[in-house]
Order: sequence, then C-alpha cells, then structure tokens
Amino acid sequence: MSTAAAVDLFRQALMVAFWISMPLLVIGFLVGIVVSLVQVITSMQDASFGTVPRLAAFLVGLILLLPWMLSRMIGYTTALFGDLGRYAR
Repeated sequence: MSTAAAVDLFRQALMVAFWISMPLLVIGFLVGIVVSLVQVITSMQDASFGTVPRLAAFLVGLILLLPWMLSRMIGYTTALFGDLGRYAR
C-alpha cells in the first residue's frame, strides 16, 4: 500500500467518525448552553442539574440517531471491504 493510499484511508475513517459524532456533539452543546443559561438565570449552581439533562439529551439523541449512524458505519465498512484488493497491494 502506498503512502497516499494509507493517508486517504485514514482521512476517510476520520471523516466518517466526524460525521457520525457531529449530531450528538451538537445536541450536547445546545443542551449545555440552555442548562447554563437556566443556571445563571436562577442562580442555581448544582452540578447534577447540569449533568442530568445533558445525559438525557444524549440518550434521546442516540436512540433517535442510531439507525442513521449504523447505516453510515455499514456503508463505510462495505466500501472498505469492497476496495480491500486495492489496499492489499
């Protein structure tokens, strides 16, 4: 395998990981901002008040996005195994 092919394979793996994780990261970011605003407005600085809603949002997002995430991972894996002969050289 040439260096260019290895770099391309690594770049594709990172891009798939980026696109799969991005929706959950956005959900965590938005819920974190909302929870922080509520904490500032109410002057309530409890650590569990910030953590529990964020974890619940991650769980709901994961449940809703899991079929999409699995289809992206299956598509990447299928393409990788389909081009396995190219990487074996």
